[in-house]
Amino acid sequence: MEHTLFEIKHEPLLVEELVEKVTRRDCGAISTFIGTVRELTHGKKTLKLEYQAYEPMAVKMLIHIGQEVQEKWPQSTIAISHRVGMLQISDIAVIIAVSTPHRKAAYEANEYAMERIKEIVPIWKKEYWEDGTKWIGDQLEQKEYPKGKPDLGEMNND
Repeated sequence: MEHTLFEIKHEPLLVEELVEKVTRRDCGAISTFIGTVRELTHGKKTLKLEYQAYEPMAVKMLIHIGQEVQEKWPQSTIAISHRVGMLQISDIAVIIAVSTPHRKAAYEANEYAMERIKEIVPIWKKEYWEDGTKWIGDQLEQKEYPKGKPDLGEMNND
């Protein structure tokens, strides 16, 4: 599996780049998911987000997700890019592109990949609001940080 299909980037993401990576003559469907920074979360106004990742492990996990997708949908090609750094409202945070011979598999594989990203990829976000900031734990928002932010040093010990 090509490692260039799975990346953590510090610069803005481009949908066309990912679509190009998965375009194949034998596929009749390309499904894209574009995750953007929204302004309101649980009724609270977000000003911006900051994403951090344990990048070597994050890329490994994105590759792992790609392998899972290919096992479940053998005729698929998938590419995933996730952005880190400071993002403004409406900026693109993640893009997933999946090509398959038929549309239903492309939709299903794309949704599966996004759920797996939230479950296993070490990426964290800090929300900036009008009245303060907070690291939001893991992407499923089930983990709090005792020190107030992720400790990348602890990740190196895993």
